[in-house]
Amino acid sequence: MLVEFDTQKKNLTILLTCIIGLLVSALFRNQPELCTLCLGVVVFLLTGSRPRYVYAIIRSAPRDYQAGVRFIRLNYILSMYEWKGMTVPRVFKEIVKKHPERPAFILDDKTLTFQEVEEFSNKIASYFKSKGFERGDTISVLMETNVVYPCIWLGLSKIGVVAALINYNLRKEPLIHSIKVANSKAIILGSELGKAIEDIRDNESIKNIPVFQYSDKPQDLIKGATDLTKDLETHNVNEMSEEIARGSIKDNMVYIYTSGTTGLPKAAKISHLRYMFMGAGSHVMLGIKDDDVIYNPLPLYHTAGGMLGVGNVFLFGITMVLRKKFSASNFFVDCAKHNCSVAQYIGELCRYVLSVPPKPEDTKHNIRLMFGNGLRPQIWPQFVSRFNIPMIGELYGSTEGNSNLINCDNQVGAIGFVPLIAEWLYPVTLVRCDEETGDVIRDDKGRCIKCQPGEAGVFIGQINPKRAHSSFNGYADKAASEKKVLKDVFKQGDTYFNSGDILVRDILGYFYFKDRTGDTFRWRGENVATSEVEAIITNIVGLQDCTVYGVEIPHVEGRAGMAAIVDPNHTVNMENLSIGIRGSLPAYAQPLFIRLMKELPMTGTFKLKKRDLQLEGFDINKIQDPIYFLNKDGIYRKFTQTDFKDIENGQARL
Repeated sequence: MLVEFDTQKKNLTILLTCIIGLLVSALFRNQPELCTLCLGVVVFLLTGSRPRYVYAIIRSAPRDYQAGVRFIRLNYILSMYEWKGMTVPRVFKEIVKKHPERPAFILDDKTLTFQEVEEFSNKIASYFKSKGFERGDTISVLMETNVVYPCIWLGLSKIGVVAALINYNLRKEPLIHSIKVANSKAIILGSELGKAIEDIRDNESIKNIPVFQYSDKPQDLIKGATDLTKDLETHNVNEMSEEIARGSIKDNMVYIYTSGTTGLPKAAKISHLRYMFMGAGSHVMLGIKDDDVIYNPLPLYHTAGGMLGVGNVFLFGITMVLRKKFSASNFFVDCAKHNCSVAQYIGELCRYVLSVPPKPEDTKHNIRLMFGNGLRPQIWPQFVSRFNIPMIGELYGSTEGNSNLINCDNQVGAIGFVPLIAEWLYPVTLVRCDEETGDVIRDDKGRCIKCQPGEAGVFIGQINPKRAHSSFNGYADKAASEKKVLKDVFKQGDTYFNSGDILVRDILGYFYFKDRTGDTFRWRGENVATSEVEAIITNIVGLQDCTVYGVEIPHVEGRAGMAAIVDPNHTVNMENLSIGIRGSLPAYAQPLFIRLMKELPMTGTFKLKKRDLQLEGFDINKIQDPIYFLNKDGIYRKFTQTDFKDIENGQARL
């Protein structure tokens, strides 16, 4: 029976049984009795002792068929890229030939056509080659969103120079670290960020790195910088075809940094193949059309904006509308103005848009698809209903990881799925773990244990460097790369990428995000999932920003819950909040502390930086924000010096 097989053999058996059954039925279609018998045998073999599994296969068949066709097309495209020895610049060159005058990037009143992007990127390539930069060198690019920003790193990739895409919000030590960790040989600087470099220019580790300053307006140069704008105007471009032809699809194209939500950013190595997989993956799996116009208000230095978004421009000739700084009130106004048919989102962006008072422009747009990651299930139905969005494409994955999922069939709340009969084709799974620490649990033979449907576990993906969707190139920091790899997972010698995220899968193969390891904490003997507490508090306080985390309490085991809520005008009614929390959460999950803040510390991609808040804890002597404490009667009241001293001395009854 199928129940005795391992997952791979079981799925292969199911597939073969279905094929054989259909073939026999087709051969004997004029003999209904025999045909019925054959189909009955197929159902019997499939069912065994798992009728739910058969139901799930039948129920998910239309979804899996559509996804399967698209996945085959995606792999065909990637195979052709690899077979033809293509790189991103080579693909882009072919795109330019098809429609040179089509707009590629639009920002406010500035537009660059595909031909203009090609010419500007060639000029960048030729210029930096003339300055002695060679294949394998790294140049940090620190620049706010503008139409030439992606052209710069496209140009550098033409000569094999890797662009390290620095988060333009970084300052001081994190900025120094990001430049150093990529071993940058130079910095391309947008004039608007001159002060950020001036503040660190005397640091010994970067003081000798040359700076090339660019601006499309006359600007004062920072001390020691080269005027890149002026040099490009007079530079004579050499033919780049021969230089571009030297590149390989497996060469690094850019470094994209992790957000640094729990520490300093790490530079993830993105090869041309990895970039193609991400860009083509969003295009093919979501059914994006070549004549779509995409609205991209996200920062381009990160995966969502720079790979999933710009990848559609470089690889498929899509027109992209950019915005320098995200605006919730202008989101759909911009979409309507530029006749966009697709829009991107990330993190809490959708909630910000939803919190804007309703207005007629909410539905006066042509958006048929929005895609991104981080749309909370609690507001998903409200968002699509209010703004009349036919399709949401929720994606899951990390910049560097190989454990990627996509929800391309509008399943509310799901971050993606893996077809039940094709798990062996896409080797990702959930394994049991300690939800508090994130450490995987192994059996008595030292192997990881797969989760059953409905059971939470850490999400992992098998590493196979020969396949684009299963490779893991790691970080510029080798030690950081090794920490993300699990070894000897199901058999001796196998390796898996550890996403660090705790997910749950249902019987239909849909995955749902539960928590990030480290976000779950233990209090009063119970595990508390911060995302669940955040969702409840967010709804109680009217969709205001909220993050929940565990803080250490002296003399007490575990961590107590603390919720930080954005409330600049002190409008949160603590009594109503107390009643809502008490009525929605069990005692152990109710935060012990509430902190009201003007704003939360966030990354440039709208991710909350919980680590900073955890380190501050509930120290009333260091925190200027109002803090409230959960009293025995279930009401939050102002946290006092007396309360603080009682907790510090172990005298408080918690």
